[in-house]
Amino acid sequence: MFRPGPPDQPPSEDEGPFEQILLLCLERILEDDHPVRFLRWAQDELTPILTREQPELDPGEGRRLAFLLARAIWNATPLPEQGFLPQPLNAPDDAMPCPCGSRTPYGHCCGAIRDAPEMPPDLLWELLLGELDETRFRKALASGQVPPHLLGLAAERWLMEDRPGRAIALLEPLFDGPAGAKLDERCEHALNTLCDAYDRRDHWKKKRAFLNRMREHPCRGLRAAAWQRLCTIHIDEGAFAEAQQAFSQTQREAPDNPGTALLEIALLATQHEDGLARDRALFWRHKLRRSGEEDAGIFDFLEQAGRDPQDALMTSQSALIDPRLMDLRDWARACGQHPPPVYHLEQAVLENQASGCQAADPFLEQDLVGHPQPAPDPWRQSRLLTPPDLAALETQWHALFPAPKPIGPQLLPIATATNPWEEEREELSWLDFLDRHPEAANSLDILDDLVTAIYIHPDSALPWISRSLLSPLLERAQSILVRVLPEDDPRTLPWDLGDNRPALRLLFRLYLAHTEAGRDEAALAILHRLMRLNPRDHHGIRADLMNHYLRQGEDLQALALARRFPDDRLVDLAYGEVLALYRQGSSRQAQQALRRAQSHLPLIPRYLTQKRVARPRAPVPGPSPGSDETAWFYRESMLDVWEAEPGLLEWLRRQAG
Repeated sequence: MFRPGPPDQPPSEDEGPFEQILLLCLERILEDDHPVRFLRWAQDELTPILTREQPELDPGEGRRLAFLLARAIWNATPLPEQGFLPQPLNAPDDAMPCPCGSRTPYGHCCGAIRDAPEMPPDLLWELLLGELDETRFRKALASGQVPPHLLGLAAERWLMEDRPGRAIALLEPLFDGPAGAKLDERCEHALNTLCDAYDRRDHWKKKRAFLNRMREHPCRGLRAAAWQRLCTIHIDEGAFAEAQQAFSQTQREAPDNPGTALLEIALLATQHEDGLARDRALFWRHKLRRSGEEDAGIFDFLEQAGRDPQDALMTSQSALIDPRLMDLRDWARACGQHPPPVYHLEQAVLENQASGCQAADPFLEQDLVGHPQPAPDPWRQSRLLTPPDLAALETQWHALFPAPKPIGPQLLPIATATNPWEEEREELSWLDFLDRHPEAANSLDILDDLVTAIYIHPDSALPWISRSLLSPLLERAQSILVRVLPEDDPRTLPWDLGDNRPALRLLFRLYLAHTEAGRDEAALAILHRLMRLNPRDHHGIRADLMNHYLRQGEDLQALALARRFPDDRLVDLAYGEVLALYRQGSSRQAQQALRRAQSHLPLIPRYLTQKRVARPRAPVPGPSPGSDETAWFYRESMLDVWEAEPGLLEWLRRQAG
């Protein structure tokens, strides 16, 4: 799931020593809350740190600064033994010797300093919540002294300990009742943490109801946070019209918020509007700079998004993404820096085209695989030969990589297969193997397994993750194939030969990636190449090609494709021929084609001609060509094309009876 908010910015080097001092002081106070002993300890322990960081201080100045800083920390620290209330120290009398140890009267030493440091109580609470043991942590929450806007930090601690129920119990009352209506934008973190806790418990209805309530909150910042979160929900669901509406509300409530910039880039990139996302990244850089934004993290993100929005989003969400995916991304990026290897081809005449096919599903065998006429030229059929050094490497790889190949033309292994991301190895893992063997990027077999692994990983549902990872691997595979088999080479790579399957599956996945990204011309080129390489079309891409021809009004090409696969059992081919013949004015031939199509796909006319059709229940194990599910999917994908032809649906209703 996409997480809203600006990208995290690591603490600067300047913040390091100060935070170190605060944590040291808090640890000491939790061990011994006696103020005099603490101040003495602080001068001994903090002076060396301060003089190391500020060499211009002499020893006396270092002790004075250590005293002032320690007193400010003490005065603001909630003390567990005092009901988590601070116990500020009274200032000494001006005539008394200064407690810093200078032996000078206080009024002429530290008491004369008008800009003595002060500690924001919220800062001490933030650090203290992370330092308390479980018993004191619970007492702090029970004391009622934790600032309401910091309860999100407390709940976040429970989330990190995988106790979302406690986080929900803590935060729900915060937003309820009259007190909840008085909260301000400082509680945005608590709002997001409560949503994260709902996600952990799969309470999506409660989360949606909570956000719908919060979008009406009196605080503009909290309204913006609720709309922002609703937008991310719609993005995850692929409901882009609703996501756009929620984003517009977010922008209205928080026009200068860096999180709004990140949200818009995410919304555009999810829809593969990369060009527009780059333009908006430039716009937001100028807008936020003019508004005085100082967060370097958001500017780094926008600069990267101006080059590659998908990669920028993956980087911005790196804290929430499986680190192994980040490692694989870096490896995949480097794989294209070397020239592709030289594979070879050998002629492989198949006496029985189906003899080498390993698919066990009858639907895949009988209905997805095409039977082109004329039959493919057996003397052009070839087998990919892996170079010997890569073949040895692949043997080592398969001893480590636990997932099997997908069955037949499927893109994923069977559900009961081993998940490569769940393996636990004390010795070398497959990811370690990749680090040690960058030349693995030369193997089509290994690239095929890596793409399968990415498909399996749940984080790959986010488009910028899949694109950042898949693109370099698929482009690498294509460069290898182009080198061994140029576009004008007439030889084929039949799927029936197992050695050819990784290459064909990678090419099919490249087609899918182009389609999802809206790169229609590139996708069409891959379609044609796949049809040439594997004329029997085990992946059924001729259906996509037929629908492309029909949408473009290329009826003659559609009819040529239908004639190439006579009596095809794919609905798109059978009814695509009917549509093309009707548009060509060949009414009698259209009637004959319709009768042939109805003989094995009888439900399509009813689904096309009814005004409203509810989606049927999905069959188990999956839809067959003549099922209601298949008919419903065809209606969803092609009804607009049938409706666009005047009189066609009425003709279909009469002819189908």
